[in-house]
Amino acid sequence: MAKYTKEDILKMVKEENVRFIRLQFTDLLGVIKNVEIPIGQLEKALENQMMFDGSSIEGFVRIEESDMNLYPDLDTFIIFPWTSEKGKVARLICDIYMPDGNPFEGDPRGILKRVLKEMEDLGFSDFNIGPEPEFFLFKNDEKGEPTLELNDKGGYFDLAPTDLGENCRRDIVLELEDMGFEIEASHHEVAPGQHEIDFKYADAVSTCDNIQTFKLAVKTIARKHGLHATFMAKPLFGVNGSGMHANMSLFKDGENVFYDEKSETGLSETAMHFLAGILKHAKAFTAITNPTVNSYKRLVPGYEAPCYVAWSMQNRSPLVRIPASRGISTRIEVRSVDPTANPYLAMATLLASGLDGIKNKLAAPKPVDRNIYVMDKDEREAEGIEDLPATLKEALVLFSKNEVLTKALGEHATEHFIEAKEIEWDMFRTQVHPWEREQYMSMY
Repeated sequence: MAKYTKEDILKMVKEENVRFIRLQFTDLLGVIKNVEIPIGQLEKALENQMMFDGSSIEGFVRIEESDMNLYPDLDTFIIFPWTSEKGKVARLICDIYMPDGNPFEGDPRGILKRVLKEMEDLGFSDFNIGPEPEFFLFKNDEKGEPTLELNDKGGYFDLAPTDLGENCRRDIVLELEDMGFEIEASHHEVAPGQHEIDFKYADAVSTCDNIQTFKLAVKTIARKHGLHATFMAKPLFGVNGSGMHANMSLFKDGENVFYDEKSETGLSETAMHFLAGILKHAKAFTAITNPTVNSYKRLVPGYEAPCYVAWSMQNRSPLVRIPASRGISTRIEVRSVDPTANPYLAMATLLASGLDGIKNKLAAPKPVDRNIYVMDKDEREAEGIEDLPATLKEALVLFSKNEVLTKALGEHATEHFIEAKEIEWDMFRTQVHPWEREQYMSMY
């Protein structure tokens, strides 16, 4: 059921004194892009007639095929609560189409929709995701540039005065609620300056839209507090990095198909096949769920982030955890994803992995209920536990060879993503870092 019609939007815009509309979409690297139009152009936009130059967007197209159309999704209409009374700003999230009326195959939102269509063809109706994005708050300097100075010395679930981010976090929650978010929890995370805000699960496309809106809101409100919010996976050495755990469940006609009250664990055969698919493709999808050079500084032992391919119902060291809730809340939690991931591509690859497990009736290995961090390499090998890739380069090689995942992303996105990330890896690899000078300048 559509939430809004064109008439609804034109009416709300008038009543609320909206002066500008941002037509939003996401590039291949997960960065939000905007085409801002004055209100006089809104009707044209609602008729899918707004065009933009795709050649200027990372991972889209070459100059000779640059014209693209924005098709606004009317249900994503939101008025930003932080904009001025002189004239508010609203936004619509758009799908990208070619001038011939076909969806652009490199549009991340469109890629997720393609994988969801495959899910529907297998007889499922919904893929629900509850994300847990974490971020750090740093102080800005007098020029408004971010410093490495944290705004607090708090720890897990701390309160003011230790957690100086509390007021900022409260403002973020209030603004998000004004925008229609249902916030489930908001707390200080383990590391100083680190925060987590969890919002209610939704269908896959809505969740990914919400993640992008969430990032925008967090950064905007933090700036008002003189702070810089970053979703970088590991901004500081020696403390926990930021993750974005993804809690996933498949539904069919309102029923959670991961739940089976008759099974000993409460998990259905479908859930076990899905889980097996996740574990099978985990090393390859890491390139998408952890897409930066820095992501791999988080996936190391000792800081709560998973670095081994295993699953458990009890312990938090493996890649996949099955939370205790059953019934409609039965879910599979993938803990490796970090918030630098393009959410549409990350969720598309997780779903494609799980569906491969279902289609091929893959068998999940037995759970690992010991703390994997204290096991040595021989013990891990004896249990059949593999390591996640240690670098972006290693992950890219595994991803490029994985037919299930490259097919899910499609040729265009796969090619452009790998190209962009290989450039990123090469820039990092050839750079001389301060650590190297500290280690070698005097010694040699």
